[in-house]
Amino acid sequence: MEMSISAANGFFSTYSICSNAAGIAGNLFAFILFVSPIPTFKRIVGSKSTEQFSGLPYIYALLNCFICLWYGTPIVSPGIILVFTVNSVGAVFQFVYIIIFIIFAEREKKLKMLGLLLGVFAVFAAVVSISICLFEPPSRQTFVGYLSVISLISMFASPLFIINLVIRTKSVEYMPFYLSLATFLMSLSFFAYGMFKQDPFISVPNGIGGILGVIQLVLYWRYSRPHEEPTRPLLESYA
Repeated sequence: MEMSISAANGFFSTYSICSNAAGIAGNLFAFILFVSPIPTFKRIVGSKSTEQFSGLPYIYALLNCFICLWYGTPIVSPGIILVFTVNSVGAVFQFVYIIIFIIFAEREKKLKMLGLLLGVFAVFAAVVSISICLFEPPSRQTFVGYLSVISLISMFASPLFIINLVIRTKSVEYMPFYLSLATFLMSLSFFAYGMFKQDPFISVPNGIGGILGVIQLVLYWRYSRPHEEPTRPLLESYA
């Protein structure tokens, strides 16, 4: 009996280590994506203009991070704190990017972005209030989980657009290899994390993201040419 208990404890310990390792790896790969727009914002600060850049991807990404970090909080989903950490860091990055964009944007863009930013906070406040006031565990987790899946799937518009662009132009100019690889590895890590945690709200959207990542890598291998240097991403957003 003691040997059985010891073996069970060892199994669950290994299971927990693998689960945490997958979540930590996902956090690290996500960080690569979070810092990828820095060259764009260095250019904006240097030129003191947002030029033709759009701030919408950062608005969408901030809302996505807010919803997903709320899903990862213990009050909603106990035991998946690494989902909370990655999206908290992501939210800070997106907020800083948006503030920089607002500072250097023209008046019309400035007002539009400010309004959208306030809208994001309003939507997030509504999600938090509704989930706390109208739902009790485990229904609360289900409600916020579906919202997080919808939010994550909506973020797939960017890689789908890039995939379509690469196929049409037969060029990887706007699809840097390191971003495609980081996206794939991040999705794969959180897919594994979701499987370990038996949480389909994590595993399903990240499984889809992993498939899109594989497609991007295959397209890069198919259409990359010697001496072709990918430029900055055409669209810069992440999950």
